[in-house]
Amino acid sequence: MKLQEIELTIKDENEDGVFAISLVESPAIEENFIMLSNQEVKFKILDEEKRIVTGFALVPEKRIYRKVKDKEFNIFFTKETVSKSSELFMKKLNLNKFTTEHEKDVNGINVIESWIVEDPKNDKSNIYNLGAKGGEWVVTSKIYNDEVWNEIKLGKFKGYSIEGMYDGFDKLQASQEVEECETVREIKEFLKTV
Repeated sequence: MKLQEIELTIKDENEDGVFAISLVESPAIEENFIMLSNQEVKFKILDEEKRIVTGFALVPEKRIYRKVKDKEFNIFFTKETVSKSSELFMKKLNLNKFTTEHEKDVNGINVIESWIVEDPKNDKSNIYNLGAKGGEWVVTSKIYNDEVWNEIKLGKFKGYSIEGMYDGFDKLQASQEVEECETVREIKEFLKTV
């Protein structure tokens, strides 16, 4: 059985979009971030780690599996929605809004770069071998929080996952109502034959 696909969109710019980024062990977009250290970038560092990670926050057209109660489905974002999400995140000054595993607010993490991959061949993300195809939202963060930095180095957190509000889940509700109506109709038809 093919899963229902739900496109998430931004309907109300004041309410919708990404309000925080979570550091997680298993990113839903299945893309891990990389740590930038003095070996991986061509800057001179004076015996200090840079404490910088970079990776995809959102990938357009990537199907992301979800399960709500007994309903299984995939969500996805178009390039336009990914771009708008990035824009609104910056506009609303959410650059230091981070959580870990979508559970705990954490301080001491800041977005220091954010961009949309427009030309995969010539994009900065190629320096980090992220494998961009176009339209991805790339986020680079500086980790000032010692505890979080140690957990990243130990591999506890491997990537980003967004926290946001989007339009589209009403389609899931509508499909559930249709299924429920269909089930009720089938029961009524069956009862007529008894």
